[in-house]
Amino acid sequence: MLERTQALASLLDDTDDRLIVTGLGNATYDVAFITEHHPRVFTMDGVMGAATSIGLGLALARPEREVLVITGDGEVLMNVGALSTIAVQNPNNLRIIVLDNGHYGLTGDQMTATGSVTDLAATAGGLGIKRTMTVRSQADIPAARELILTPGDTAFILVRIAQGPGAKVVLNRDGTRLRDTFRDYVMGRGHAPE
Repeated sequence: MLERTQALASLLDDTDDRLIVTGLGNATYDVAFITEHHPRVFTMDGVMGAATSIGLGLALARPEREVLVITGDGEVLMNVGALSTIAVQNPNNLRIIVLDNGHYGLTGDQMTATGSVTDLAATAGGLGIKRTMTVRSQADIPAARELILTPGDTAFILVRIAQGPGAKVVLNRDGTRLRDTFRDYVMGRGHAPE
């Protein structure tokens, strides 16, 4: 299995212009570390189950922008029904990356359903998302990057990762400030940090 931060950094190469919504937990730490807290990233640490829905809303509201949702298996399992709504809407500017270690990493490493019987990529496909794939090794990264960068239907990419903590980074947990910074960036009123 892949090391989480390194695998995600490889997937995010050449995606500097994309808006990113993160889910709860280690995915947030990883993305904040990789992007150096860039204002194009909305780090939702503390709202379990909402990342895919917020990513869908953003993709529909801003069809001219590419949107990445980056989250974990536990967060997606909390609101798996959102994937069917995403499949129905099928925005061509939305890509979902799920880091799957089969465990709830922030609450004591209890096993999730993906650690035993549930395949989220198969679930996404079964719910109607047309482009899905699973990344199991470094050899799969180029095809996953191609799926992220190639225009077309919504894509769902499951990345099987080893257990372990996210990147060590201090997160800003001021929800109002995060919202305002991200909104200003999306609306063209913000700028990248120097």
